[in-house]
Amino acid sequence: MSKLTLSVDDEVIRQAKAWAAKEGTSVSRLVERFLREASTPPASPGPGAVPVLRRLRGSLKGLDVAAGRPAEARRH
Repeated sequence: MSKLTLSVDDEVIRQAKAWAAKEGTSVSRLVERFLREASTPPASPGPGAVPVLRRLRGSLKGLDVAAGRPAEARRH
């Protein structure tokens, strides 16, 4: 296993150590996991997912995301 030296803000390090301790792991493992996920291309959807995605396409048009309701409902 190789070593890596990083320059990170003190507050970020403090938060990372606290989170790692809460999760029962180390900051090194957190960084390794992050780097592994960041360097892995996203998986393409499986063959069964495509029809579902096609049916969902455009289903959020006109939705007021902040209010969680159709935009037409805001006008009334």
